[in-house]
Amino acid sequence: MVTCRMLRCATILFAIAFLHAPAFAQAPTPPPAQEPAQNPEPFGEEVTLTGKPTVFIAGKANWDKAWPTLIANFKTISAFLAKQKMAPAGAVMTIYLTVKDTGFEYQAAVPLAVAPAKLPRGVVTAGQSPVGKAIKFVHHGSYESMEMLYEAINNYLDGKGIEKQGLFYEEYVTDPLTTPEDKLVVNVYVMVK
Repeated sequence: MVTCRMLRCATILFAIAFLHAPAFAQAPTPPPAQEPAQNPEPFGEEVTLTGKPTVFIAGKANWDKAWPTLIANFKTISAFLAKQKMAPAGAVMTIYLTVKDTGFEYQAAVPLAVAPAKLPRGVVTAGQSPVGKAIKFVHHGSYESMEMLYEAINNYLDGKGIEKQGLFYEEYVTDPLTTPEDKLVVNVYVMVK
């Protein structure tokens, strides 16, 4: 049977042991909270585009075959430029002329320093990249994963009351012919009023 005297003795012994025990190691102070990493590219940067001479292939594609179709076009243009001894003067681009649920009309284009002296014949033709006020967005990842970016773009434009002109284009910062698709970096320009 435990008596009050035994409990008092046990409490006193515990207190003495506690007072003479080495100090508890103090837990390390956590580092100050860091702010989340900032995205180096602004979301929705206003830019003014100046036109560049281009060579392009115009076409139509279904969404399920979009990327292979665009890659085939860029390969055709690359072969054309090599044959003409011309070099690109910037990133290749896809200019979207019309977009529907099932597919789209486009120009797969490559910018040049100067317009070709002779207009190309056949599938490849000459033109100019879009000119005017645009909002720029940046995508990292595969072509297929861009759907979420476009949803965010629409929400951004609607939220700010920005009116689109209907034309937009993708500029492939990384070469789509040599970059693994999941490592793409794409600038998306939405032309606005």
